[in-house]
Amino acid sequence: MSGSTAKRCRVQGTVAPGFESVKRLFEHEMQTMAEKNAQLCVYHKAERVVDLWASVEDDAGFSPDSIVNIFSSGKSLEAIAIASLVGRGLLDYQAKIVDYWPEFGANGKGELTVAELMRHEAGMAAFNTSLDAEDLLAENIKQNRVGRIIENHPVKFRRGNGSTREYHAVTRGWIVNEVFRRVDPGGRTIGEFLSEEISSPLEADAIIGVKEAELDRISKVSPLGFGFQFLQSLKPKVLGRKIKHSFFQILARLLRIIPSMRHATTRGAPPPYKGMDGIGFFNEPAVAMGETPSAAANCSARGLAKIAAMMSAGGKWAEGEYLSEEAWKAMHHDPVEADMGFSATNFTQGGVNLFTEAGVKSNGLDRAFNDGREGFYGWMGLGGSIFQWHPRHEIGFGFVPTSLHVLDFLNERGKTYQAEVLRCVERLTR
Repeated sequence: MSGSTAKRCRVQGTVAPGFESVKRLFEHEMQTMAEKNAQLCVYHKAERVVDLWASVEDDAGFSPDSIVNIFSSGKSLEAIAIASLVGRGLLDYQAKIVDYWPEFGANGKGELTVAELMRHEAGMAAFNTSLDAEDLLAENIKQNRVGRIIENHPVKFRRGNGSTREYHAVTRGWIVNEVFRRVDPGGRTIGEFLSEEISSPLEADAIIGVKEAELDRISKVSPLGFGFQFLQSLKPKVLGRKIKHSFFQILARLLRIIPSMRHATTRGAPPPYKGMDGIGFFNEPAVAMGETPSAAANCSARGLAKIAAMMSAGGKWAEGEYLSEEAWKAMHHDPVEADMGFSATNFTQGGVNLFTEAGVKSNGLDRAFNDGREGFYGWMGLGGSIFQWHPRHEIGFGFVPTSLHVLDFLNERGKTYQAEVLRCVERLTR
């Protein structure tokens, strides 16, 4: 990398003794990969041991307090919200959704359980109509504008492999929000719960439903063009490839995914939002202000890592208890492995994935998905973000980039940091 290029990258922040290699890795990746702005934050045993941020474009407005759309990493925030209801004895994962929302049962949905919804097995991976972003404002959600659509919606399961699991990329959060507000004694939405019960008391920037006054805190996401990614994939790593995978690695992953895509119920479905014409639509203020927990939470890495640290400590932080022991255990209970179209996933009844050591007989996708994340719970977001926790080592991990590497299907770019953090922790605990 030339000196002039390196100078354009402002890497700031600190690491604790023993985690210096994480900073070196972050500096290298920010200077060599196709990045714009990024934050990386890690807690270990309640101590913030990595707190780094960088701007390749020398964006003076980007800071560790900037918030960014984390896409599907927000699924773990909605999982925490549902777990809080379990902890208060208000909800049971094995109960049918109609026990809390009778109108949900229309059109063949009467037997679906909360756990099936949280495991992406609800048969509504895509809606048959696009939603108006305005209908997702908290006050409009409470008028049942979204709920009516879900109530009248049929179920449709993916054919071909015997698994009912299909990634509810956007829709899970919309459905979960309707369940949550019907069970919560105050009738709150997930965004309101998150603000009042988690983000504010923890002083953690994690927002579902950004207020208009805070929209200027958002650093916009920018997807890499497919043409750029294709050309970069043809370069060997030694010649300065700016994406994680070569053309042949991307092709091998696509060849494994394409067969399941042929049977996906999302094929031919309308876009999630009215007027949506691409990923850039998620930069629209109307999307940020609405509540799409599964795909449009706006957070900082500091905020995610702090919440993840609380989760890694069993739901407790400082003098506060954010999830009861019962709720925490129930949320992490009964991980069930099933194919989800791109890899075998291992979702618990509470809706978070447990990453495990891939066996020697596992295929390349399963190893790419798991290896380097062993022992982490949580999930990750389109193009790069990661929000996960490691209870055994008490690690809370947050990675938030603005440059979206969409062809890095399994977020292996961020996984390099997870793997290095694990190596540091293991060295320190020997």
